[in-house]
Amino acid sequence: MLDISAAQLTAWLGQIWWPFFRLSAAMLVMPIFGGTAIPTQIRIGLALMLSMLAAPLMPSMPGIDPFSLDALLFGAQQMVIGGIMGLMLELLFAVFTTMGQILSMQMGLGMAMSNDPVNGVSIPTLGKYYQFYTLLLFLALDGHLVALDVVVQSFDVWPVGEMPSQDALYSVIMRLGWMIAAAFLLALPAVCAMLLVNGAFGMMNRAAPQLNVFALGFPMTMLLGMMCLLITTSGIPENFTRLCSETLQMMADLEASR
Repeated sequence: MLDISAAQLTAWLGQIWWPFFRLSAAMLVMPIFGGTAIPTQIRIGLALMLSMLAAPLMPSMPGIDPFSLDALLFGAQQMVIGGIMGLMLELLFAVFTTMGQILSMQMGLGMAMSNDPVNGVSIPTLGKYYQFYTLLLFLALDGHLVALDVVVQSFDVWPVGEMPSQDALYSVIMRLGWMIAAAFLLALPAVCAMLLVNGAFGMMNRAAPQLNVFALGFPMTMLLGMMCLLITTSGIPENFTRLCSETLQMMADLEASR
């Protein structure tokens, strides 16, 4: 007869229960898995399956009753840690979405909006284009597997019961500024080109006021914008690979410098 004590059952359940909280929170915020495109039931089932597969690779979990008050606190801690890791990847994709929004405003396509099923909002068409482009690049580079591996390895550095330090939270906050700066730097060549065109049409308007600068300038601005889009697209894979490696390395450094 198989004799299983309550302590052994709690330990077995905790080996899956606490990683499930962290993985589900990370997948709730992380690109590809997050958003409204994937039903909640599928994300919960996927997080539970990954927790069961990764349970033998994780350190021993504390023997806490899952139905106690301490379990609520520990579960909230795991969700905070998982949400931080997922947010860092979300900021990576926000770089290229913001770049597309900047280019749309400069090209006069700011009102050309399309629905974003991932975030549940409407974004400019160019932002949606870069979002899909970088999403495919992320899948091609197996970035989703590396990100999940980082979340699983985080249990060796941030065991269950430990909260992120103030330095870790400060690093995540500073990533917001990094996201805006990176998006502006990527869009800077096209923005400078648009500025030169607008300046040229402004001087034409001063030299020949009878010209309809608005009717002439809008198609020229859009044509130049499409040319800049064509030229800059070839450099997106290299820039995305560099920023993706930097983000994943920062996630690992975030764990190392707790």
